[in-house]
Amino acid sequence: MKTITFNDSKIFFTESGKGKTIVLLHGFTETSKIWDSFRNQLKKSFRVIVIDLPGHGKSESVEKIHTMELQAEVVYEVLKQRKVRKCVMVGHSMGGYVALSFAAKYPEMLKGLCLFHSHPFPDSPADKTNRNRTVKIVEQDSFRFVAGFIPSLFPEGSRKKYAKKIAGLVKRAKEIPKEGIIAALEGMKVRKNQSAVLKSIPVPVLFIIGLKDPKAPLDRLWQMVSLPQRSECLILRNIGHMGYIEAPEETLNAVKGFARKTLKK
Repeated sequence: MKTITFNDSKIFFTESGKGKTIVLLHGFTETSKIWDSFRNQLKKSFRVIVIDLPGHGKSESVEKIHTMELQAEVVYEVLKQRKVRKCVMVGHSMGGYVALSFAAKYPEMLKGLCLFHSHPFPDSPADKTNRNRTVKIVEQDSFRFVAGFIPSLFPEGSRKKYAKKIAGLVKRAKEIPKEGIIAALEGMKVRKNQSAVLKSIPVPVLFIIGLKDPKAPLDRLWQMVSLPQRSECLILRNIGHMGYIEAPEETLNAVKGFARKTLKK
C-alpha cells in the first residue's frame, strides 16, 4: 500500500490499473479490503484508487471527530498527490457520506457519483441518541460491538449463508482501534443533510439499494433517487446492506457500466 501524510497521520491507499480513475470508499468498521474483488476486475479497464479512511484499516486517526468533510479532505489530498483531475467516486455506506461531502467541496473533480447502500440524509434525533449509546458501548468493549454490529447488516435469513464472509469482516473490524470507531460515529452523528448537493450536482448519480437494508431510508427512496438531474438505480429485492457480498456480480456490473458511460466523455 502507498501512503500520504495528513495532519501528521499516515493515510494508506492502493493504486492499480491504468486509464481513467475510479475511487472506492469503504464504510463504517470496514477497510479498503472490502473492494478487493471489485478492484481486481475494474483495474483491467480503469485506474483504481482504494483508500483506508481515517482511523480504519491501516490509516491512522487524524482528529477525535472524523467529520465527513474532514474525511473528504483526506480523500482530496490522496487524489491531489496522485495527480487525479477527474474521477468516478463510489462510496459504500459511510463512504457514501464522505463522497457526498467530497461532491460538495470539489464538484469539479467528479464525473460520476455512486451511493452504494448510502443516502444524503442526516441523523434523526433518535439516530443521534443511538450514536451516543453506541459510543459508550464501544468505549467499554469495541470487540463485542463489532461482533454484533456486522452480522446485523445482513438479512437475518442470510447470515448463515455468509457466515465465513461475516467472520472475515468481524476479524478485520476488531483490528480497528476504538478511537477510530468512535471518531467515525461522532462524525456521522453531526453530518449535514446533503440533499441539496444531490439536487445541484451536474454529474450522473448511481444508487445501489437493498430492499432488506436495515440502514436504508426506504420510506424516502423516491425522494432520494429523484433529486439528481440524472440518476440510475439498481434496486436489489432480497439484499441487505452488503451488496458487494450478497450480490457481487450485479453490483460490480452496475459500477463498471456506470463508470464506462460517465468516464468516456
